[in-house]
Parts: sequence; structure tokens; C-alpha cells
Amino acid sequence: MSENVADEISRLPALSRTGLLSLWRELFRQPAHPKLRRDLIVPILAYKLQEKAYGGLKPSTRRRLQQIAEELERDRHAHVRSKPSIKPGTKLIRQWQDQTHEVLVTREGFEYRGRQYRSLSEIARKITGGDSEKIAVRSEAVETLDLSRSRRRQCW
Repeated sequence: MSENVADEISRLPALSRTGLLSLWRELFRQPAHPKLRRDLIVPILAYKLQEKAYGGLKPSTRRRLQQIAEELERDRHAHVRSKPSIKPGTKLIRQWQDQTHEVLVTREGFEYRGRQYRSLSEIARKITGGDSEKIAVRSEAVETLDLSRSRRRQCW
């Protein structure tokens, strides 16, 4: 972080509420909500100063946040799942108690033995009989096969 930005951020807590609200209007081009508390204003302004100096979120991150917001608007209690960070089509191969387990990464989550799962944790519990800690402790022979590139790499 440059000294100018760091200096600006370090001065925020010492500003009066009027000073903070003035900076808010300057950075956001609109007034802050009147009930917004000081302990929230300061970190929001710090983030905005950093965003202004170094750039904001990537477009893909903005789109994902928009999708999450829309899903939560439709259903406040919706379970928002993260997208797998491993490309669909990647095959995860894991040795566990003398058995080879293969998991295929799909757009919806993961496929194991013909059934869809939302997380690798669910599959680990199924493999270990509910004690998913066991699979994390034994980490030898862990690799993935990326079918799109036919390369092997460490993972799961």
C-alpha cells in the first residue's frame, strides 16, 4: 500500500463524524445512510480509498456477487453455494484404505459413483463412513487428472 493511501486510512479514525460524512459524499457521490454507525463508516471508507487507488473487484467477482444478491432477494434463507474452483471435467483420484476413489468435477458440484454431491466434504464423509477427519490426515497419493489438458497435479 502506498504511503499516501496508508496515511489517509490511518487518519480516518481521528476524523469527526462530519468529516467522515463529507469524505463519504466525495467518494460515493451520495450521502451515507443517516443511521450508518461510525464503526462501519471508517472501514467502508478505508476500502473505498484502497479501491480508488488500486482498482476494484474483477468483473467475474462482481457478477458472482450480483448472482448471490439476486438469489438471496428471491429467498432470504437460500443456501448460497460457492462454485467449484476446479474446472469441470477434472477427475480427482484418491487412494483410501486400499481403494481408489474417483470424483468428477461438474458444473453443479461433484460426481462420485454416479451420484451428484455439492461438496467434497460430503464425499469424504461417505468414503470414511462419517469421519471425514480421517481422509484429511492421510494425504499420500493425492493427485488430480485434468482431462482437458491430460496433466496430473496435486489436489484433494
